Amino acid sequence: MKPEIQHYNDSLSENDKAICDTLATAICTELIDATYKIWHAHPVWFLNENPIVGYSKQKKGIRLMFWSGADFEETELAVLGEKFKDASIFYTNVTDIKPEAIVRWLQKAKTIQWDYKNIVKRKGRLERL
Repeated sequence: MKPEIQHYNDSLSENDKAICDTLATAICTELIDATYKIWHAHPVWFLNENPIVGYSKQKKGIRLMFWSGADFEETELAVLGEKFKDASIFYTNVTDIKPEAIVRWLQKAKTIQWDYKNIVKRKGRLERL
């Protein structure tokens, strides 16, 4: 794991750090071709410069967000907005994480993608990749 991601995780409470370490390990294991960095103040993984998945500390817990997750057809992922195609799940304890679900969602994230990389160039309009 890159030092800046580990630093982000280490800055959290022990419970939140355990959640983030587990998520980061799963993501790095499944998305071996992805690049990743701190983007907009939290860890995000990219495929071909397109954001795929990331997590952040929020009031409700640790939010695991898939940029194109609205099209995964997964009931556990909540679709919060209408303009974008993201979907999320919140974790408050590491024991809430279902590894098989994470792997399934990450596999879908590789093939179900909307082009966020060019959203500014397209003036806010998303296109499916």
